[in-house]
Amino acid sequence: MGKKLTLFMLDDSATGRITIEIGNWSGKAVFGPRGSLKSLLNRDEFDKPGVYLLKNETESPEYNDSIYIGEAEELRSRLRTQMANRDFESVICFISKDDMLTKAHIKYLESRLISLAKEASTSAVENKADPSLARLSEADVSDMEYFLENIALVLPTVGVQSLVPSVRTPDRSTAEDSSATVYQLRSKTLDARMIEADDGFVVLEGSEVSMSVSESIADGWVRQRNKLLESGNLVSGEGKYVFAKDTLFSSPSAASSVILGRQSAGPIEWIDENGKTYKENQQSD
Repeated sequence: MGKKLTLFMLDDSATGRITIEIGNWSGKAVFGPRGSLKSLLNRDEFDKPGVYLLKNETESPEYNDSIYIGEAEELRSRLRTQMANRDFESVICFISKDDMLTKAHIKYLESRLISLAKEASTSAVENKADPSLARLSEADVSDMEYFLENIALVLPTVGVQSLVPSVRTPDRSTAEDSSATVYQLRSKTLDARMIEADDGFVVLEGSEVSMSVSESIADGWVRQRNKLLESGNLVSGEGKYVFAKDTLFSSPSAASSVILGRQSAGPIEWIDENGKTYKENQQSD
């Protein structure tokens, strides 16, 4: 049975300030665009300890956006400091309605969120350090992992996809959409094909992947390649890897970077049968 999320729009707007709760979960999320943060910080929730994610746009073609993850024993003071020192477009905070979160709990959540976001490789993670996990009892670890499950469920409702893996297996019916434009990777040595779907970009079964990687490739793409090999999505061919099944990516750049084994601007690497790039098609829509 699925979980029921309750969203309350504080400004009668889906793009304004929102609180989000889940039935039988002690946690609560508070979201707002940067422009409304000063008024949002007057709410009682910001007296509490919690974790927060600051979302911003990124100029990097490899990622959908950028994210900064932090924790604070008193969110109001910390976020005022972040407003003065950091550029971001929106914030979402997670607190406990029953005041169960301690300093050790929020340090654990911060560390796990940073790790999960870096592993997903969907957002550029601005955190430079990888905080060590706080020492918790087995029962507390179980409670915090459940808290994380609900954070991951809430984040996409406000457009934060940072914990959603950049590579995953699509719904077969989505990948078989015969009306979708098929894009070919601009490469002299690799035959790779991709279509755009509602939930991402599907690299089609049989597409080829370079076995070599450049020294400049981001660690996230190397991890994704290794996961695809471990899962059987990628198998060895004659001097190349080959996709054994349709595979969903979060962006055209994620797909092209993994396939080419180097940093790649996907919107100009993928072309349709008429030679138009994905970017050109988007601009003409």
